[in-house]
Amino acid sequence: MKVGSQQTKLIGHDETAPAPDLAQIANVFLRHANFTMGGGSLTAAAIHQQLVEKRQWVRQDDFTLCFALARLIPGTNLLAFCTGLGWVLRQIPGAIVALLAASVPCTLMVVLLTVLFDVWQDNVLVSETLRGAMAGAVALTVKTAWIIAKPHANSAERTRLITIGSAAFVLYVFLKIPAIEVLLLAGAIGLFLPPVHA
Repeated sequence: MKVGSQQTKLIGHDETAPAPDLAQIANVFLRHANFTMGGGSLTAAAIHQQLVEKRQWVRQDDFTLCFALARLIPGTNLLAFCTGLGWVLRQIPGAIVALLAASVPCTLMVVLLTVLFDVWQDNVLVSETLRGAMAGAVALTVKTAWIIAKPHANSAERTRLITIGSAAFVLYVFLKIPAIEVLLLAGAIGLFLPPVHA
């Protein structure tokens, strides 16, 4: 897409940082997609910290795009999200490496933990620990939402962000409209509702 005399890439590796090789991509997704406790939202926050903030391999807009597209795709959102980021970094080889690094180790861990939980599920210490962890996960999930919204909160996007976000919340929480329909509707509104410039 051309803006004036400059060409803007909509998606791709952040060229201001050195391009990662496949081993580096595998290392990041192996560690942060498998060993971040609390679910997909917390994993997304950990991956954001690594890819966008620390290593600067991925632009914020591309991270947000992958996050949104993963929510629209049926199936496991986290794996779709990691695959999308892998493609941004190294296209097809990067997507394959990110998918395998994010899925194979945690699959093996789930099998092991399921066996252990079957033995320890009646242990009071284990059950109370899980309850405490779930309470903390709620707060960290809110942080992930803020990471995605923050780049738009102090710009011309603010009004549109608040309008669409509030409408989506009402539709999903109170009117019980399925998530996929809410996301598609939000996307359609975003297409026709331009940013309000100050």
